[in-house]
Amino acid sequence: MHPPLTLHRHPMCAEIIEEFQKCHADHPVKKFFGECTDLKIKLDRCFRQEKALKRKANFEQSKKLRERLQAFSIEITILVERKGQLLV
Repeated sequence: MHPPLTLHRHPMCAEIIEEFQKCHADHPVKKFFGECTDLKIKLDRCFRQEKALKRKANFEQSKKLRERLQAFSIEITILVERKGQLLV
């Protein structure tokens, strides 16, 4: 099973998606007997590669966000400590 075959959501795999959809349209019965299987395998591999790239980009983005939040937390801690010293 594969995700919905929308071209705008899978720009890396657009060409293979079009070929796969054309194969299904051109071979309405043969598709059930493996006519489009090679394209399906290519499509699955492309989706896996696309997902791996997205996962890596998301991980990098989350690392940057985590670093920013950690720096902000340190700043807040320092400000609270300074404010506490002024009150004493």
